[in-house]
Amino acid sequence: VEWIVILAVALLAALVVKTWVLQAFVIPSGSMEPTIKIGDRVLVDKLAYDFKPVKAGNIIVFRKPATDITGGNIKDLIKRVVGLPGQTLRSGPHGEIYVDGRLLHQPWLSAAARRSPGPPICDPGPSYSHVDCVGSTLHLPKGEYFVMGDNRGDSDDSRYWGPVSSNLIVGQAFLRIWPPSRIHLF
Repeated sequence: VEWIVILAVALLAALVVKTWVLQAFVIPSGSMEPTIKIGDRVLVDKLAYDFKPVKAGNIIVFRKPATDITGGNIKDLIKRVVGLPGQTLRSGPHGEIYVDGRLLHQPWLSAAARRSPGPPICDPGPSYSHVDCVGSTLHLPKGEYFVMGDNRGDSDDSRYWGPVSSNLIVGQAFLRIWPPSRIHLF
């Protein structure tokens, strides 16, 4: 009986932790390379944004927006936050990003991502119907975050399906735990 109680308590504790505190995610695509590679495992702090605000540069996991029509059975995505609610973002001619008129410093980008930055920030279409998007300039409304993969030329991100609502954010990725040779705090 004692072992059954211990096992039940351990399973309940594991369920509580996974549901509300920490969760491991396996990375299914190369959109965050070289920071996070296909098959890497990261830990996500699900309580992070209950105690502090989301900041530009944070790597977040969020539920796939309804406007992402790429298909597949992936339910959660991982990207880097580049724009916060109330900010105005603009693309430069060579993939640079300007936030409220200032060039965004992006030390996480590889040389390849700088050479091949992908499409501009704003592509007015159905996924941008609720935001102010003019040319290559976008104003983020309250509760909306602009996210992009570090592998800019090969990332399905907010440039395609619009900003991410705060209610879709699962938490902050803070630690790569696999493979052991690449353990790293973000």
